[in-house]
Amino acid sequence: MSSIANSIFTPETAARFDKLASIYPVKRSALVPMLLYAQDEIGYVSNAAVAEIAERLDLLELDVRNVLSYYSMLRTAPVGKYNVQVCTNISCMLRGGFELLDHCKKTLHIGHKETTADGLFSLEEVECIGACCWAPAVQVNYDFHEDLTPAKMDAVLEDYRAGRGKDVK
Repeated sequence: MSSIANSIFTPETAARFDKLASIYPVKRSALVPMLLYAQDEIGYVSNAAVAEIAERLDLLELDVRNVLSYYSMLRTAPVGKYNVQVCTNISCMLRGGFELLDHCKKTLHIGHKETTADGLFSLEEVECIGACCWAPAVQVNYDFHEDLTPAKMDAVLEDYRAGRGKDVK
């Protein structure tokens, strides 16, 4: 049973948080998974989520915000249904990451950290998604797409637009 009255999360997520806080020897270790689950439920990590997670883990909100600001997969503002993260770190850069980012900007008619008018896609340049062996790579929500070219990227975007993306359920 949750120790938090009036949780902003669903009872299922609150129960998941309670379990996470109990399985690690140090409660703080549950921070990143909690932030990811909060983001999955709300769409981003809101100020209210930061406050509740800090309370659950006996941390300062600043401790939570420090971790939140470190990881590019964690968002503090709403994004489109599909968040397209284009890696431009060294391996991706050498194999066309910036060209892929420019192609996405032109195709989606949005810039870095912007969302299409229909709310379907957001675009973000990220430092590294850990897919160096398959560069250039893009992450759409939790799915990786690698060894991309502009033509392959068009196909990826079209699949999501048509509801055929990897993580479309």
